[in-house]
Amino acid sequence: MTLPLAAAKKEKPGSGLGFWMQRVLEECDHAGIELAPDPVHDLRVALRRCRSMADGLMAIDPDPTWKQMKKAGRRLFRRLGELRDFQVMEEWVRRLGASDDPVTQRLLQFFAGREFQLKQEAAAALQEFDRKQWARWSVVLSRRAAKIRNGSAIFKHLALERWTEAHALHRLALRNRSRTAWHNLRIGIKRFRYIVENFLPDLHNSWRDDLKELQDLLGEVHDLDVLWATALQIRAYPNSDSRDHWHGKVTAERGERIEKYRSKMLGEDSLWQKWRAELPSGKEIESAALSRLKLWGALLDPDTRHATHVARLALQLYDGLPVTRLTEAESKRQRLILQVAALLHDVGRSQKGANHHKATFSLLRQLKPPLGWTSEAMLIAGAAARYHRGALPQAGQKTMAAFTPVQRETIRRLGGILRLANAMDAERDGRIQRARIHEQNGFLVLAAQGYSACDRLAEKISAGRHLLETVCRKPILVKPLRPERVLATKANHR
Repeated sequence: MTLPLAAAKKEKPGSGLGFWMQRVLEECDHAGIELAPDPVHDLRVALRRCRSMADGLMAIDPDPTWKQMKKAGRRLFRRLGELRDFQVMEEWVRRLGASDDPVTQRLLQFFAGREFQLKQEAAAALQEFDRKQWARWSVVLSRRAAKIRNGSAIFKHLALERWTEAHALHRLALRNRSRTAWHNLRIGIKRFRYIVENFLPDLHNSWRDDLKELQDLLGEVHDLDVLWATALQIRAYPNSDSRDHWHGKVTAERGERIEKYRSKMLGEDSLWQKWRAELPSGKEIESAALSRLKLWGALLDPDTRHATHVARLALQLYDGLPVTRLTEAESKRQRLILQVAALLHDVGRSQKGANHHKATFSLLRQLKPPLGWTSEAMLIAGAAARYHRGALPQAGQKTMAAFTPVQRETIRRLGGILRLANAMDAERDGRIQRARIHEQNGFLVLAAQGYSACDRLAEKISAGRHLLETVCRKPILVKPLRPERVLATKANHR
């Protein structure tokens, strides 16, 4: 499986993380002059693009700098947000109300007074924004972003994850029709849009107009909701007739936009279905999730060649061991968990601690499962990886305490396989290229190509097989795999 890593390259003008991070610095200068509506909007757009790219890449690249950049951008974005909200509401009031309407005058007067204070707060936020640090992050993070190829199956998988989340919010909004539900739907579609916009250029070229229109529709619904709530809060309506008059206007504008949304998003030919048809399905989801986890591990593990080789050996052992009381589906699931545990078993080395196997478990426990995976499966993979070395798994240990007896049995079995596979490449030289294991006369016979009983590796394999022997309740006899056996094994797999 090839990782979707791309050679570092210059970004095209008008695209890429480096462009937008530089754009933030430029828009800071523009906005800081008068904090007028358009410059403030442009700065927030640039910040949002940077934060949305960070949000997507954080799901793949574990470097903590993404979180730091996103946090700094969010702080400025939010402090500009209230000013922008008032500027937008002022536009709506001028559009909906007559100039001699007391409600119009009351609202505009309130906005004018509040806008002065918000501009002072926004100016202070711009002064506090660390532009030198932002420029340094721009260099570092642009290089990291350039390593991951846009348009890959990994980003399609991430887009499907966002689609799934947004579609659930769509169903919720149609069911309860609350302002909060429509607001959450707007955010869900926005997150989906940003993944497509930033990382899937071909799909974005086809979906751009629809995504923008939907974002505008739901954004205006949100603006109208905020306007109505603000008017109620400041008691802008002098009497019930005035309140009913404005409520009718706001409701009509809001209802018109929701109906436009419904016309595009309901039915078999809806945009939801159009988008879903272009995203992964079936086995593609499992394959993309595995690629995503493998890439995440590759960005942490200093020796991915060893991890890939150990995973190959571990699967060869798994396939040759006697069949347990598992259904075919359960067996395939455990095989996949073992593969991920093997691919990621050394990611804890990135933490620079002595007990990297424990750090690996901690990292996998904190990792959000990609679409197609459950938290339980990730925890089992993490626990199996944790036991690729060190103390043997015991029920009283902290790692094992949270698991059920059935899960503990699975962890012991997968951990035993991984521990033996890791021992077979203890020298990290790929000496043992192939392993074949089968049951014979009450023993498990492990034949390994490249194995010799007269070197130090044999001693490490001897220690590494103990856990699996305990789990299987059979001794493991290790011997070389003769060349003719290798050829026969290859022929059987054709």
